[in-house]
Amino acid sequence: MSDLDTVLHHPTRLTVLSFLSGCIEAEFSAVRDYCEVSDSMLSKTATALEAAGYIKVKKGYVGKRPRTWLAATRSGRDALEAYLSGLQQLAADARAAGAASADTD
Repeated sequence: MSDLDTVLHHPTRLTVLSFLSGCIEAEFSAVRDYCEVSDSMLSKTATALEAAGYIKVKKGYVGKRPRTWLAATRSGRDALEAYLSGLQQLAADARAAGAASADTD
């Protein structure tokens, strides 16, 4: 388990990056609504993912209204794939160990 990315080990960070991996970019409110978190929680999550280099945050305007868009980076997409692969390997190893243990009982 020590090989798993601790940045992505948090469920909200994992959900945000997973959502963003399915699109080019998404408006802050769309990500917030999908993840069912508050603005504050998504802001903190985005800050952590941006600091890790996993997402880019872009601010701008639609008309006179400020908007924020989030996008997964190549590094973020790669980290997500590695994390999911690591989880699958962890589960496979645990199943194999459980089966081996049951055979010796």
